[in-house]
Amino acid sequence: MSPRKGKGPTPKAEDRHWHGKRQKARAAKSSKRTGTPTQGPGARNARPAEQGRPGRPAGARRANGEVPELVTGRNPVLEAMRARVPGTALYVTDARDDRIREAIQLAADRKIPLLEAGVKELDRLTDGAVHQGIALQVRPYRYAHADDLLRGNAPLIVALDGITDPRNLGAIVRSASAFGASGVVVPERRAAGVTAGAWKTSAGTLANLPVAQTTNLARQLKAYQKAGCFVVGLAADGAATIADMEVADGPFVLVVGSEGKGLGRLVAESCDMLVNIPMPGQAESLNAGVAAGIALYEVARQRG
Repeated sequence: MSPRKGKGPTPKAEDRHWHGKRQKARAAKSSKRTGTPTQGPGARNARPAEQGRPGRPAGARRANGEVPELVTGRNPVLEAMRARVPGTALYVTDARDDRIREAIQLAADRKIPLLEAGVKELDRLTDGAVHQGIALQVRPYRYAHADDLLRGNAPLIVALDGITDPRNLGAIVRSASAFGASGVVVPERRAAGVTAGAWKTSAGTLANLPVAQTTNLARQLKAYQKAGCFVVGLAADGAATIADMEVADGPFVLVVGSEGKGLGRLVAESCDMLVNIPMPGQAESLNAGVAAGIALYEVARQRG
């Protein structure tokens, strides 16, 4: 499915009916500012690394659209194949295992090249990772430009501040796609990129929803504001609730903080408004992916 066509350029901020509300929102936010990182909805502890999780070729950098990624191990490769993670080659030492045979059949069905490789060659390609005789090379992801997400009269953009778990990124992309977002923007450094894990969790929506990278998220938020967007950050200590986002029907940016630390100080200061998700139950916090889904639902409801 190709991206929806826009309806025209985004009007300037001063031409928007909520332009005057930005000062009011900033005043409310500044009264609660403490100068420390703003607590977010994320889980306190990221899950530990798992054996057989996606690896990289020797000497490769974090997945950034330039270097292919390798998924290693029988179960991870088979799960990636079943999830239609975009592969460019399947390396196999032998086909005596049922899981390997199924992965080979899926590769043949999708016309992914099958390459025979010895154990030593796979050791070299995977940089010594536990591969169990099979590895899937994943196509490098091509990130969009952050300004390209400003599509239509009322774009909805999700900005992620330091989300480090690719599975959270994939879950947020899935929610963003479900609720009509224009795209997701992530920092280039100290944040999860589009990896095989993100592809799997996104349930294929990464094929249709663009993800952009930016060198400086706070600066990019300022650029979105100049383009007419109202920027709202999720924070446990936000002065308002997600139901109070009065301007969600216009060009809108939702900022979601990291799993443990929430929004960084500069990013929080760049937001027009900080909002929280009311939780009458016993849980102290929400996983970042879950919190983003709840907030996006509320934004979609307000946008009608």
